[in-house]
Amino acid sequence: MRPISRQSFFALVATLLFAGACSDAPQTSTPAKPATTPTGSPVSASGKARIALLLPLSGNAAPIGQSMQQAAEMALFDSGAKELALSAYDSGDTTEAAVEAYRKARAGGAALALGPLFGTSATALAPLVAQGGPTGGINVVSFSNDESAAQRGVWVMGIAAPPQVRRVVDHAIDAGIKRFATFAPQTPYGEQMARTLESHVAVRGGTVVAAELYDPNSYDLMPAARRLSAEAQSKGGVGKLAILVPVAPPRLSAVLASLTAAGIDKDQVQFIGTGVWDINGIGADTMLRGAWYAAPDPARRADFERRFTATYGRPPHRLATLAYDGVGLAGHLARLKPGGDFSAEAITNPTGWSGVDGIFRFLPDGRSERALAVIEIQAARNVVVSPAPGTFAARPVN
Repeated sequence: MRPISRQSFFALVATLLFAGACSDAPQTSTPAKPATTPTGSPVSASGKARIALLLPLSGNAAPIGQSMQQAAEMALFDSGAKELALSAYDSGDTTEAAVEAYRKARAGGAALALGPLFGTSATALAPLVAQGGPTGGINVVSFSNDESAAQRGVWVMGIAAPPQVRRVVDHAIDAGIKRFATFAPQTPYGEQMARTLESHVAVRGGTVVAAELYDPNSYDLMPAARRLSAEAQSKGGVGKLAILVPVAPPRLSAVLASLTAAGIDKDQVQFIGTGVWDINGIGADTMLRGAWYAAPDPARRADFERRFTATYGRPPHRLATLAYDGVGLAGHLARLKPGGDFSAEAITNPTGWSGVDGIFRFLPDGRSERALAVIEIQAARNVVVSPAPGTFAARPVN
């Protein structure tokens, strides 16, 4: 018998995933069993653990869902083909679609749900997960990074922003910077970043000398930039000032230009940011060169991106690594004992797990913790200036 090729394997996996997503529709007029009663076994006839992928395969986010599904296929080929039986369910871009996908997955006997992508959808699943019992919920490892959706039974696997702020602040403090400021949009995200900076700087013994939240709908950022500059100068202090600017391109260029025009001297300031800066070519903006942000080590992701592109003919979406690592996690859990162990206790193993985006672990309250690198933006490429830790040993839980 000829060995199956990688491309043929992916074609077969895609067929099986599609079948898993479509086989839930009734084929006859026979009434369907209640959605709260599982109709399938968590273990397939061949002894594989049934894992559900809840992905947005329709709606505005369908391209992201497709890229994540293909990454899951890669992970199945690389690490989990012997232990896992994957089925994809369309969670769409609404909470109702996500709830229906979860009900179908549970009725199909899934032992674990990977997804959905959106925090609102993950939140909507929480009551179903909490039902427990023989007809109750199955644990969820969501691809969201919204920590407000986190709770026991619904873990968020996405790379949350508050830990990124804490990591880059730690690096700045270690580099001798003691003064900090925030210039962010007046949005829930911007406000959360400002609160995170303020609380963590206080813990580390630094000082927040200014914080300005600008109107995200305004084209004129100069009044807010001048207020930040004046407040920072009035506080005085010695050494560089680190300014957190959690803003993504293309808006970022206008924000930095406003700060410069307001008198912020780039040579006297260390710009710091979040993972929204983790994109190719961001060093084209000269104002950003030398800035720091926290994110997973790009070297590990680069290898995944090369293999994905070689297989599918196009680069993956940035979130595709979450699906790849999620399937890898499920494979590890499946090998813990016959039939797998997908309990909360197994998922929250304090030593954590390793993936393309580095090591990560799940906390009992549903949040996740990641070992992040600090990356400096340069003209041609970004450079890791503080490597991601390789273990969670002796690392406190934030």
